[in-house]
Amino acid sequence: MELMVPVKDGEVWAEDSGGPGGDALPLVLLHPGVADSRVWDGILPRLAEGRRVIRYDARGYGSSPAPTAPFSLVDDLIAVLDHFDVARAFLAGSSMGGATAIGLALAAPARVAGLALLVPGITGNPDFAMAEFTAEVGRLAEAGDMDGIVGLVRRTSAAAGTGDDPEVQAFIRAVIPSWFAVHPHHVPDPPAFDRLGELDVPCVLALGEHDDPEVVRCNEEMAARIPGCRLVRLRDSDHFPILREPDAVADIIMEAYAATR
Repeated sequence: MELMVPVKDGEVWAEDSGGPGGDALPLVLLHPGVADSRVWDGILPRLAEGRRVIRYDARGYGSSPAPTAPFSLVDDLIAVLDHFDVARAFLAGSSMGGATAIGLALAAPARVAGLALLVPGITGNPDFAMAEFTAEVGRLAEAGDMDGIVGLVRRTSAAAGTGDDPEVQAFIRAVIPSWFAVHPHHVPDPPAFDRLGELDVPCVLALGEHDDPEVVRCNEEMAARIPGCRLVRLRDSDHFPILREPDAVADIIMEAYAATR
């Protein structure tokens, strides 16, 4: 079932697979900032076998309209869960989605049964500013150089690719306008890096060995700070593990989900 879900001062596109009712634990998929929710298409059939799966496009991404007022990613996640009457869920989040999942687990621990974090972002880490990358994106945008931005993202976040890498390139081209539409209205969620030790749910964190070194270092420290977190190193992945190693990612999510039931 696809529908538009109301959020504060806007709406987001969402999809609910339905599936088991009763006490079955929903699985919620949170996409990265380098793609929209279509990034899950390849593994969604496996994840939805015997599970209720919910996914949505963050504001300004995919089929969700661009924001027109200040908003929080965590608040939007809460609005989606409330709309589907989900009191507690297992969250699988990639990059930006991982940061959102952590934010909810800290803000409302009773609503999160477990976490599968794929190359996750994080708020509040002063050593994870990606300042050079952000500045270069801004310079290229000012010059109107879309191809330059695509090339920059491919070099830093998609280093595991070969040749034209058309699927990844298509995702990158699609989300670049989203970044600029969302940025003026996005209100960062509270700093989470120094609170990772407060997480008290089963957690697995998968990093991509070919990801930007700054991301890899941050992911390693995050896993060390989260109590009981299992760290998985994906040897053939960069910042697109769902595309690079779909079977491994599906296995990681399903195993972590099963451990929380």
